[in-house]
Amino acid sequence: MRTQTENTARVVVIGAGMAGARLAARVPGVTVIGEEAHAPYNRVLLAEVLAGRYEPDVIALPPAEVRRGVRVVRIDRADRLVHCDDGGVIGYERLVLATGSNPVLPPLRGLGHTLPDGVHPFRTLDDCLALRAAVRPGVRAVVIGGGLLGVSAARALAECGAQVVLAQQGEHLMERQLDAEAAGMLRRHLEALGVEVHTECRVRGLRCTDGETPAVRAVEMADGYELEADITVLACGVRPRAGLAQAAGLEVRKGIVVDDELRTSDPYIHAVGDCAEHAGTVYGLAGAALEQADVLTEVLAGRPARYGGTRALTRLTLRSPAATPVTAGPAGGLDLAAFGDSRPMPGDDVIRLADATRGAYRTVVVRGDRLAGGVLFGDLAAVGTLARTWQDDDALPADMSLLHLLTNDGGF
Repeated sequence: MRTQTENTARVVVIGAGMAGARLAARVPGVTVIGEEAHAPYNRVLLAEVLAGRYEPDVIALPPAEVRRGVRVVRIDRADRLVHCDDGGVIGYERLVLATGSNPVLPPLRGLGHTLPDGVHPFRTLDDCLALRAAVRPGVRAVVIGGGLLGVSAARALAECGAQVVLAQQGEHLMERQLDAEAAGMLRRHLEALGVEVHTECRVRGLRCTDGETPAVRAVEMADGYELEADITVLACGVRPRAGLAQAAGLEVRKGIVVDDELRTSDPYIHAVGDCAEHAGTVYGLAGAALEQADVLTEVLAGRPARYGGTRALTRLTLRSPAATPVTAGPAGGLDLAAFGDSRPMPGDDVIRLADATRGAYRTVVVRGDRLAGGVLFGDLAAVGTLARTWQDDDALPADMSLLHLLTNDGGF
């Protein structure tokens, strides 16, 4: 094992996810340290790998120089060193924390520090490949969590032939992005794929086999009902991975606190991506991670740049069986786009169009002279114009009919 200090790098990045890989591609002479054995990949496409549409090499990001399979165990801020689990010690002039996030493991009976056989998180490529190896036609799968990740996992498992149950504690699916009507359309689409959806239900625990290696057999609901399960997928959200920063004495709240130059409480250390908290917000979105990495590229080069937050668009495409009442989109699938705040406040204008025949639904919220947010299902011809207007925070023309917002074929 190496114990000597290696050459000091101008910039060291801890984390080889999408933000770390972006920095590796754009910052000269950067040293990137990544825990995963895989080359950097696009985690947005993990559900496509699980469904079998893509092989892992398809979602690989452009080649970057990464020290793979190495974990940083300690940051020495006084001497500007990072200590690795392989004995390596690397000096830095600037350090970037791109440590990402960990899946939230809910406090369920039967779920300890070691996951029972058949219980899978769904966050990394290794998680995805382990789940894909366990799925076969007819296997009983329960997905806990009805957010974007849970919906994506349930859809992919159904496409693999599994008997899927999706359990969501909230009132409807994807509560952060969708209103009740759009969530109802999404639910009907999943049900058409064969997914059994339960909302407003709380999971109490897991029933597992006894023995040295317990395996999941059922998911227990708070009302006493049991869902038989050969596989259980935990899609209960993520939490910023800030342990290294906290141990090093950096300011951590929900995530690692950064300013507009993505600088932490230590002027020589920056943070980007899922681990970073900017202006009280932890985004947990790939778009925000890439945008932060681009701003930090300029900062590290000594050019003036500031991060003002991300106005992110969520998109999801679901394939449909040959004929369903909610079939839409160019290939018989369902396209969804959500952005901003789609829940109206007093005084807001709401414009909504729905076409039950085509399975299309559009709603936008206008607050004053600005577009506050919206949800679009099915025909997304207008999403490009709407998203650009919202992302740029442009004032809407005073003489424009609000209905024009939903009938403009702006393209995407």
